[in-house]
Amino acid sequence: MSEIKVPSLGESVSEAIVAKWFKKPGDAVAKDELLVELETDKVTLEVNAPSAGALKEIKSKEGDAVKVGALLGVIEDGATGKVSANENKKEEKKSESSIGTQHPAPSTSSKVDPIKDAGPAARKMIAETGVSGISGTGKDGRVTKGDVINALESGVSFDGGTAGPREERVKMTKLRQTIARRLKESQNTAAMLTTFNEVDMSKAMDLRKKYNDAFLERHGVKLGFMSLFTKAAVLALKELPAVNAEIDGEEIVYKNYYDVGMAVGTTQGLVVPVVRGCDTLSLAGIEKEIARLAKLARDGKLGMKELSGGTFTITNGGIYGSMLSTPIINPPQSGILGLHNIVQRPVVLPDGKIEARPVMFVALTYDHRIIDGREAVTFLVRIKENMENPERMLLDL
Repeated sequence: MSEIKVPSLGESVSEAIVAKWFKKPGDAVAKDELLVELETDKVTLEVNAPSAGALKEIKSKEGDAVKVGALLGVIEDGATGKVSANENKKEEKKSESSIGTQHPAPSTSSKVDPIKDAGPAARKMIAETGVSGISGTGKDGRVTKGDVINALESGVSFDGGTAGPREERVKMTKLRQTIARRLKESQNTAAMLTTFNEVDMSKAMDLRKKYNDAFLERHGVKLGFMSLFTKAAVLALKELPAVNAEIDGEEIVYKNYYDVGMAVGTTQGLVVPVVRGCDTLSLAGIEKEIARLAKLARDGKLGMKELSGGTFTITNGGIYGSMLSTPIINPPQSGILGLHNIVQRPVVLPDGKIEARPVMFVALTYDHRIIDGREAVTFLVRIKENMENPERMLLDL
């Protein structure tokens, strides 16, 4: 007998919810085959079979809260279990491809339902958005979270149907509960204050326009503003170390490394994957890491190593059209930089002329317990100077 147990859930996480079982008692199980998904307050984890055999018993049902090391189920090693409908379908497909088109198509009764058999994140998105007509790219044609996101971005039909109930109560996911708790804790603990400035994005936009094609050809990623703002932030953090510090009891911990969290909005809630060692990465290195983390976030595959740590955070509400905001600090950090949309605004030039320039408002929310107003204002001034003259960053001025 092999026991299926809850694996380590990562730093500061001790409990998970059983989201979905992919096998039933008596089903045949291959070694390392996906058996069950667990949802924590940060990520969704997959638990695979430790051995081959038959699933003898499920100890923790869907919706149960389980601790690290808790028993999820039992596998009878070497036993011959019944083949599930999904496995039958795969065998039929193999048979059909080996015999040719003369072989009849498998019965629709054995087909996987792409919606009902989708993962919990994908099912939740479909229920919330009412999106329909999605083609699944997952295992056995299942609809994945990425499929739903792609469908929403490309424009799809929505189910009309009859009017539903006027209200609906849905239990908050562990991730949403954690987001709510941490945001409220941040408000209750930190002495948060937000200061603002504006950035003329003309030179940064000209730089990107001039070199983007060559940058893409050389590095395989586009040159975006996030890498430029990250570099600008690192330079400002080095000059003003309190913004990169945190409070621990009665002590201030100054960080001599620069791991920048990038706030990403997903259908499950806000997550903040961390780009590590930003002071040692090139613009291309930062862009590649942002792209990698963003894909993991969209697919719901971020792990604890991508979410742990972080000394400072950047959030970009501009991608949603936000003109101005007051972001909330991600504890135990002491500062968060908020970026916004770029809009043509009248700018008075040094010679007194007025021109329309692409302007972005930037915001720094900071913990006033350890960051003084002078430091916060200076930080944003440095962001402004570096972004309005990006060659400063390249020349390390």
